[in-house]
Amino acid sequence: MRKIRNEDLGRKSADEFRLADKSPIVVVLDNVRSLNNIGSVFRTADAFLCKAIYLCGITAQPPHREIHKTALGAELTVEWKYFEKTSIAVMELKKNRYKIISIEQAEGGLSLNEFIFNQSEKYALIFGHEVEGVSEDVLGLSDIALEIPQHGTKHSLNISVAAGIVIWEFWKALKAK
Repeated sequence: MRKIRNEDLGRKSADEFRLADKSPIVVVLDNVRSLNNIGSVFRTADAFLCKAIYLCGITAQPPHREIHKTALGAELTVEWKYFEKTSIAVMELKKNRYKIISIEQAEGGLSLNEFIFNQSEKYALIFGHEVEGVSEDVLGLSDIALEIPQHGTKHSLNISVAAGIVIWEFWKALKAK
């Protein structure tokens, strides 16, 4: 066994990425403060061909050296938009018939492993502030809240980790034949 060299991976160029069919997933960052988390989410969105990232509220925007440090250029390929208020982003997504899903521990929420995926749906996945989570007003606009099952002593995951888990689960389900 040996490591595969980057040039042997057959990855898309930036131009090929822009032209590629995207998954029907928009990632919404609701007041995410960590530039490293923002960059990591860009990188995950690139890996799974997410349609776009919506950066909202205090969430920083590219170009930014600290975002680039973890995004490694994904902020240059993944389409993104900034919204002063997350609720405005959510209303735009609703207008475009996205199912609005907050990743949050909430009354009436559903465990990620119980969620039934619909390959004909478009999904907006909302990840919230590192301490406060998804804001109450945005949660109220959501169609559903999904929670990642956890079994240790901590009650939450870092948002870049949570985004990786959730986007991967959606990618697998949406690509299943």
